[in-house]
Amino acid sequence: MFVRIVKMSFHQDKIPVFLEHFHTVKEQIRNYPGNNFLEVYQDKSNPGIIFTYSVWNDETDLENYRHSNLFKEVWAFTKTLFNDKPEAWSVDKLVTLG
Repeated sequence: MFVRIVKMSFHQDKIPVFLEHFHTVKEQIRNYPGNNFLEVYQDKSNPGIIFTYSVWNDETDLENYRHSNLFKEVWAFTKTLFNDKPEAWSVDKLVTLG
């Protein structure tokens, strides 16, 4: 398994639009084959920055999602709300303390 972190920067007035849309698709994203976990975070000092944190079985699952109609629809809508280029990282989890 690996973690995908995506940093998105939004115009302030577009944050509610993003969140409303995200709430309509979050279950579909979370239940996409290979996705084991999904969270969304908002930066405390700059609320225009939102991160998604998802855990995937393997890179093939993420790539299948990224080529799906679901992703294409979500991304086409979401990218119109950005005020900066998004950034993404695929990382391996090394340590977890509970």
